[in-house]
Amino acid sequence: MTIVEAIQSVSETGLLFPAYHHDTLTLTFDDRRRGHGRRRSDGGIEFAISLPAGAVLKEGDCFVLPAEQTIVAVREAAEAVYVVWPRTPQQWAFYAYHVGNRHQQVMIGETELVFLQNPAVRSLLEQLNIPFESDMRPFTGALANVHEH
Repeated sequence: MTIVEAIQSVSETGLLFPAYHHDTLTLTFDDRRRGHGRRRSDGGIEFAISLPAGAVLKEGDCFVLPAEQTIVAVREAAEAVYVVWPRTPQQWAFYAYHVGNRHQQVMIGETELVFLQNPAVRSLLEQLNIPFESDMRPFTGALANVHEH
C-alpha cells in the first residue's frame, strides 16, 4: 500500500506528473484534520497518509501516488452547519465568545459565523436567542489555518 508523507499543490502536480490519472478524496473537516491513517479515494484507490503533526488538509491539496500513477486531490465535503449573521461588532464578539467558550468549532466568514451542527451548539444558539439557519456547506474551523503546510 502506498504511504503518502507530503502534500502537493495542484500547480506542482500538474507540471511534475502530466501523465498521471486524476482522482479525488472527499473529506469532512474532522477527516481533513487526521494526518495519519488509511484512506480510500472517491475512485476506490486505497492508500495511507502520514503527514506532519498539525497538518490540516484543504480543498485542492494533492497526494501523489507513484505506484498507481495517480494524483488524488482533496475535496471538502458539504456538512450540516448552522449559519449566523452578526450585525454589529459586539454581536460578532458575543457569538464567537460563547461558542468558543464551550469549545465548539467556528468558521469565520466575511459576513457570517458558521458552526458544525450538533446539539450543544443548537442549544446555545436557542438559549441566547441568536437567529440562525441550517445549511450544507464545506466547513473549516478557524484555528485550522494556523498550521500552514
